[in-house]
Amino acid sequence: MTAPLRVLVVDDSAYIRKVVKEMLAICPEIEVVGTARDTEEALELVERLKPDVVTCDLIMPGADGVDFIRRQMARRPVPIVIVSMAGESSERVLSGLDAGAIDFVQKPTALATEKVFDVAEELVAKVVAAARAPLRRAPEAQPVPPPIRTTTTFQNRYSVLVVGVSTGGPQGLKSVVPRLPADFPVPVAIVLHMPVGYTEAYAQRLDEVSAMTVTEARDGEELRPGVVLVAQSGRHLTFHRDGGRVVTRLDLRPLDTPHRPSVDVMFQSAADVFGERVLGVVMTGMGNDGLEGAGWIKARGGTILTEAEETCVVYGMPRAVAEAGLSDEAVPLDRLTAAILERV
Repeated sequence: MTAPLRVLVVDDSAYIRKVVKEMLAICPEIEVVGTARDTEEALELVERLKPDVVTCDLIMPGADGVDFIRRQMARRPVPIVIVSMAGESSERVLSGLDAGAIDFVQKPTALATEKVFDVAEELVAKVVAAARAPLRRAPEAQPVPPPIRTTTTFQNRYSVLVVGVSTGGPQGLKSVVPRLPADFPVPVAIVLHMPVGYTEAYAQRLDEVSAMTVTEARDGEELRPGVVLVAQSGRHLTFHRDGGRVVTRLDLRPLDTPHRPSVDVMFQSAADVFGERVLGVVMTGMGNDGLEGAGWIKARGGTILTEAEETCVVYGMPRAVAEAGLSDEAVPLDRLTAAILERV
């Protein structure tokens, strides 16, 4: 019999600690081995209990959750899933991910029990995924890589680069986008699964460390070389021809997708508009969003790269594409930008 995943729950609210324990208890693979109410107690219990995964609130008395993540990752890396209030600063959540947390789940602002339990399935899935994620050095020890210098003449083979990513994406994209040179000749569009309210702040952070301009996508925006568009949380990103231009459209429809924005929706739109001139990349993430869209791109003659299993935080989305025979090449994260430049 496989031993259960040992989880430590960190939150300053006794009520939320109790609710998170009960949510995790629905999964027989998980055992909550302890709870902590602040950073110092959490650091002590991680050392004593040796949990497989920690769930962590961000706003706590004294040192906050970001400080706990930084200090714990410097001591001994452990998979951490942030469990944050929806009203908390997106900047604080992004700082937690930068500090080394694997993923995050939003607590509803309404603390009625039935509302909190709405996220139970998501929390369990992310805790299980975090337990299997590869742990590396603390991110602060790894500087953002500079753009790759290339003397290669771009071949004008593609008209757009589209990227789909989920769990591990905020960290993974920082290993790819900043390495693209300022004169990268095609527009870039990214679907990153994040809750509403986070993509604008994330795009701003990515812009600060990138040679290309990175912004959150706006409706009716023209696709231009040198610009990276991050799809807006809560709306699908598609492309449409407007005379000699291609512009973006943000829409709530389709309504029946597991994610909004959806990688499948963006990939299909790119294939419809650009045909064989699409280079698609599927990076780390749970589930199979991107599988159907990759099929559309391949059917129109485009190219698909997938992140290699050994560098994925969660080898779900790339696995689905690769096992369907739709990946032209599986590439480790540290070589992904170079592989993109070689093909473009």
